[in-house]
Amino acid sequence: MLSPTEVKRVIEAALLSSREPVSLIDLRRLFDEEIGADTLRRLLGELREEWRDRAVELVNLASGWRFQTRPEFQNYVDRLNPERLPRYSRAVMETLAIIAYRQPVTRGDIEDIRGVAVSAQIIQTLETRGWIDTVGHRETPGRPALYATTKAFLDDLGLRSLEELPPLEEIARTLQIEPATAQTDASDTQAAATPAEHVESTTGA
Repeated sequence: MLSPTEVKRVIEAALLSSREPVSLIDLRRLFDEEIGADTLRRLLGELREEWRDRAVELVNLASGWRFQTRPEFQNYVDRLNPERLPRYSRAVMETLAIIAYRQPVTRGDIEDIRGVAVSAQIIQTLETRGWIDTVGHRETPGRPALYATTKAFLDDLGLRSLEELPPLEEIARTLQIEPATAQTDASDTQAAATPAEHVESTTGA
């Protein structure tokens, strides 16, 4: 039987080697589910405290736990990859924001709120990026798809739940959104065609 310290080292190794957040269920599999969820949560809390004064922190996100670079060091880490990340357009930003704060919504709902047509390319871009998904269909003529944000969207914002959603301007900064311009939706759609890279840098990246 592993000691609590040994269990923490196994968890540490697993999280540091993973490119994505690891759920509590998956962490339990490391120990053939012989360690309870409450014990794992306690040990994860202790591990997070052990890393408190380091440049990398352990965080609990919507999809699970992961190590990531602390925000104050991100600018330095970004110098290892000086290529400028693509930025999402304002049309994509507005569509994503409406889905995030009004979900679940249909494409028609989004168009009613924005006051302009929403191109299929914008929806496809958000789906390809993994930030939104179809969660059902409204029982109206045509049964339009209902869209909602995903756990990946929350992970990229560093959040555990929708209740932690920040102000819209902060989402724009975090998700690399272009500032407001006089572009039309047509040009916005073209700019949105290339998905951005991972927003958060993790130790496994």
